[in-house]
Amino acid sequence: MRKGMIWLALACAAAMPAAAQPFFAGKSIDMLIGADAGGGYDIAGRVMARSLGRHIPGNPAIVVKNMAGATGLTMINFLAHAAAKDGTVIGLAENNIAYEPLLGTATGANVRFDTSTLQWIGSPVQEVFVTFVWATAPFRSVADLKASESLMSAISADGENVTLPTLMNKMIGTKMKPIPGYPGQAGAFVAVERGEVHGNTTGFTNLAGTKADWLRDGKIRILIQYALEPSKRLPKVPLALDLVSAPEDKAVLRFLFTKYKMARPLLAPPEIPPERLAILRKGFADTMQDADFRADAAKAGLDINPVSGEEIAKLVAGLNATPAAVVARTRMLLGQPAR
Repeated sequence: MRKGMIWLALACAAAMPAAAQPFFAGKSIDMLIGADAGGGYDIAGRVMARSLGRHIPGNPAIVVKNMAGATGLTMINFLAHAAAKDGTVIGLAENNIAYEPLLGTATGANVRFDTSTLQWIGSPVQEVFVTFVWATAPFRSVADLKASESLMSAISADGENVTLPTLMNKMIGTKMKPIPGYPGQAGAFVAVERGEVHGNTTGFTNLAGTKADWLRDGKIRILIQYALEPSKRLPKVPLALDLVSAPEDKAVLRFLFTKYKMARPLLAPPEIPPERLAILRKGFADTMQDADFRADAAKAGLDINPVSGEEIAKLVAGLNATPAAVVARTRMLLGQPAR
């Protein structure tokens, strides 16, 4: 009798319509990371990947794949045009993609996506960027950065390693000299440690996650922070917005710093079915509340402060509505030709 009941249950399960099974059951989800391995984006993505699948019906495996190139544009262009649009491919993007179509920086000609059509899932953190120098470098304050030239390692000519020091040079008179060409953020850090340069500008998450000993042991000095609001972890470090006096320059910084609210944006391709997007967004939200995920994130130096996909969509809409005069001034300050 018992064997007959087991056989009947198995037969019923086999006959169950496919629609009744979770879509992601037996599948995997590729998480494409638009940055090199070992940096802040990679760390955030891999920490999420270890927990996200548990909170998606069907418990799919999350497979991380790095797809660096063109300051994140390589991955986004792939996601927008070549990736499967069924929810089985998602991406962790560099936050510059939110304004790249507006600014059209050095890699802007390669933009082949519309940010308003991308499907935002959420960001686990909000970011603050920082300019720091090695502890033995002869710079202890913003005044010192104005007094003499400092060499700053950088990755690409249009990344934050370059754009933020450049803006400070033009707005407040610092003399930072970014030197692009280093192989990823890890390489830029090595250059600082070896004394090839005095410092670097990067996300604080990068430092906390990969160079916690630098912070703990006082190996570096953080001299400027870049965000809409100061970080609670950096109470004595001046905020770039407070260093700038001209209203038109403050407007440029507010425009640029908005993207730090969506510091590590996770997103899906355009045209993903709405019900799949809803599943991914809920899975993300539930992951953010997972105690094991938060413990894992803490070990990696991540301060979890999530932003929902809906909130990111509003931020992107606000960026796309930025007055033309602010965009034009930003382009001018970044050395881009007028449109």
